[in-house]
Amino acid sequence: MSEYQYYEFRAIDQPLNERQMRELRSMSTRAEITPTSFTNEYQWGNFRGNPRKMMERYFDAFLYYANWGTHWLMLRLPRKATDVKAMQQYCAGDSLSLWTTRSHVILDFHGDSEGADWDEIEASLSSLIPLRDDLLAGDLRSLYLGWLAAVQMGELDEEECEPPGPPGIARRSGTLQAVADFLYLDPDLLAVAASRDKSKAPRAPKRADLAKWLRTLTASSKDAMLLEVARGKGSRIERKLREGFLGAHAKKRGPRAAEDEAKRRTVGELDAAWQSRTAGTPHSG
Repeated sequence: MSEYQYYEFRAIDQPLNERQMRELRSMSTRAEITPTSFTNEYQWGNFRGNPRKMMERYFDAFLYYANWGTHWLMLRLPRKATDVKAMQQYCAGDSLSLWTTRSHVILDFHGDSEGADWDEIEASLSSLIPLRDDLLAGDLRSLYLGWLAAVQMGELDEEECEPPGPPGIARRSGTLQAVADFLYLDPDLLAVAASRDKSKAPRAPKRADLAKWLRTLTASSKDAMLLEVARGKGSRIERKLREGFLGAHAKKRGPRAAEDEAKRRTVGELDAAWQSRTAGTPHSG
């Protein structure tokens, strides 16, 4: 096979309606389209649609990979439930970027590896989608990995300092490890980056905090939401409640604000430590 490209989109917060599905069909006659997904494979030719525009209009997650080693992931988050300023600290080079629309923030991850084996190129969107909930809960470790990919690709100046290290970067979940693999991050660079981290991984909001916040809602607003749930729109209400809670607790999320910038390493220091560790790591062969 000389060429292979895979495209997959997912609608998570709200399913596609009939009009949207017709619009998507006009972009591809061969794609598999459902109310929650759009999937297509190419062994010749190219996709006529614009993935960025499709994310703005229809979808919450996107995965692309090609057999020449390119990986591309996009995640769309409700703008009201995210701290854009905190996220922007990690966006440098081409490996991680973001842009905003009136209602959303869209994160864009890129990874490339020439000469990678097929099992390294093939990727699963299902393994990466939980990352979206982690980000909505204020866990920015995946964004630090995106910044680290820019270091690995040589996209940053040596004098540039690393962004705040999110707590728990040394304790990677399965989803976070999937991100590291997706970005082709070198295990030695990961080890160097995580060497100073002694903190625990972020936890989901406590039940007591959620209950306390729910008590601040008016009876009429709760009744209106229960009515929507009864009409089959539970996922939309879940998203609205999550946005409200996270918006009310925005100041408590994100990296440690009081972190001493003087303790942050430069790109040059990280690269030197990475090269030193790589040189001292035995390789089997």
